[in-house]
Amino acid sequence: MARREDSDPVELAISPATVSVLIELARQYDLSGDGIDDEGDEIDIDAAEDAGHGALADGHDATADELREMIGDLNEDEVVDLIALAWVGRGDFDRDTWQEARALAGERHRTHSAHYLMGMPTLGDFLEEGLAALGHAFEPP
Repeated sequence: MARREDSDPVELAISPATVSVLIELARQYDLSGDGIDDEGDEIDIDAAEDAGHGALADGHDATADELREMIGDLNEDEVVDLIALAWVGRGDFDRDTWQEARALAGERHRTHSAHYLMGMPTLGDFLEEGLAALGHAFEPP
């Protein structure tokens, strides 16, 4: 999605630099598969070990832990913006309905936000698209 050059960036409670780090972690997490194959089925851990996929073989994904912890360390306003950004990037909302997205994210935000966000396939792409739609650039860390 192209950045709107004619408008100032929308003010966010979460810094675009923090979102950029989360984008990178989310993409790494997506690549790890977190024990799920392309069809959405659980991977046989023994077969993964035989194939040399260490993170899957030992049932532990350090990237997932890091992503979960980073989301968990955000304050409530930052989490609300992160959820709303993902929704904008997914196409549920846009720049003009940003405040509506934030309000809904605020109503639905609970303590399991990391689990919710990490359950979105291509979360990193959604966040990058959301940043762009709101006039911010993704800057790889």
